[in-house]
Amino acid sequence: MTTSYKDLLKQREALEQQISEARRRELSDAVAQVRSLIAEYGLTAQDVFPSGRSSTRASTSGTKVAPKYRNPATGQTWTGRGKAPKWIQNESREKFAI
Repeated sequence: MTTSYKDLLKQREALEQQISEARRRELSDAVAQVRSLIAEYGLTAQDVFPSGRSSTRASTSGTKVAPKYRNPATGQTWTGRGKAPKWIQNESREKFAI
């Protein structure tokens, strides 16, 4: 016995409704469990959802780097990162090394 296209569509619609209801129930249970754990351990949003930066990047980003080069005429310094300043371009960097 073959099932007609319309019957299959009705079955799919019924299944999608069952899936939606099961998901809603399970999400409700999961949220209740999470809230219980947060209350039990006194967690904060920061504990559960840290700032989003990876720990290695967060520890190095924004830190100052010691300068490697100094312009003896003006005292300006450069770390050696990024675009080189005009006073060191086309020059031997050894004579500017700190």
